[in-house]
Amino acid sequence: MTSSPRSGALGFWSELPRDGRWLLSTVVVQFFGRGLTLPFTIIYLHEVRGFSLGLSGTLMGLIAVVGLLVTGPAGALVDRYGARRIMLTGLFFAVAGYAVLAFATVPAMAALGLALFGVQLGVGWPSVNALVATVVEGDLRQRYYGVNFALLNLGVGVGGVVGGLVVDVERPGTFVMAFLVNAATFIVPVFVLTGPLRHLHGRVDRPVDDGAADGYLAILRRPEVLWLSALGLLAAFVGYGQMEGGFPAFARLVAEVSTRAIGFAFVVNTVVIVALQFWVMNRVRGRRRTRALALMAVVWVVAWLLLGLAGLVPGGTAAVVIVLVFHAFFGLGETLMQSALPALTNEMAPAHLRGRYNAIGSGAFQGGTIAGPVVAGLLLERGWAGGFIGVMVAGCLGIVAVAFALGRRVTPVVDGVERVPVESTQA
Repeated sequence: MTSSPRSGALGFWSELPRDGRWLLSTVVVQFFGRGLTLPFTIIYLHEVRGFSLGLSGTLMGLIAVVGLLVTGPAGALVDRYGARRIMLTGLFFAVAGYAVLAFATVPAMAALGLALFGVQLGVGWPSVNALVATVVEGDLRQRYYGVNFALLNLGVGVGGVVGGLVVDVERPGTFVMAFLVNAATFIVPVFVLTGPLRHLHGRVDRPVDDGAADGYLAILRRPEVLWLSALGLLAAFVGYGQMEGGFPAFARLVAEVSTRAIGFAFVVNTVVIVALQFWVMNRVRGRRRTRALALMAVVWVVAWLLLGLAGLVPGGTAAVVIVLVFHAFFGLGETLMQSALPALTNEMAPAHLRGRYNAIGSGAFQGGTIAGPVVAGLLLERGWAGGFIGVMVAGCLGIVAVAFALGRRVTPVVDGVERVPVESTQA
């Protein structure tokens, strides 16, 4: 495969098995719907339905809380009943959640809709990653996760642009339509999973000669799992946990840039991910995944230090430019993470325990996304902008240390520098 994005994409597509192509085909559509509503949900709750801003924020938090609560049981169910069944269950919850939210005129109804979607969030990561791992293997699996992430961001980015053009707080019906369209986009993968991919179950039987315990406590006793979980938690804390909290707050309150500039920064992030994912994916191919994650953290150190500079030149063009460049660097780091972290998790996991391993990774990540905004709010509320940047940089350096520690505890196959033997799995 060459490094050219076009030839890389064509080469990747030609190598994918038929089932892998079907799985990948629904990503843009599904996440277009997510992008259509994601940036505007709190606006809908506060300005359209008339809930207080504090209540609206609390309701939004239900998604992550419910997701975290169901992730553990979801991983066990994936291993027992198969990833496809659990993935379908999550999709039905998402359809119901957004349909309820579209017509939520009282807080209790909004809470129900958001909680239903939280169930999908909790079961989605373990089930999707486990199902993918039964369809594609080795190096191709690593590239699949990277391409999936690029398509996800493309869908969210396009959806966000369309949503910004369509929804209007003076016309509540536009929000109702957006949430119903979002619900409908989750039906598309349902058709694929019950049609062309109905033969998949995504479950691998436990080896008959394997007497090892397979519960969560037994898995968490493995040092490499703990190091991987710590890495995921830190990455979410300094990364995604700041994108809806710490970054916008710093950009507005400290760098003093406009909300429009913040919106454009997210567009820059999406463009960088879509444009560079294949290039990055090809560069890390055959290299240690733990080193790619360490490099991600170094790139994020540069990003956070740049954002700190924006606070020294507030309110001007320089601050706007720095905020945009921050998100370009952050997007580059994301491409490195998505080219390495899911593959590392699923290569480490025994085939019959992928649901639980992905659930542990998902739980650690969600923990970081919950803690991130809380810490950012406490620091920035007290005017400790420098301390906020310092905590982010320290977290990134912590990722570097954890990545090297993890690299010493996993095999070369798990780390991506030796070809994995062909698995005898049951799709």
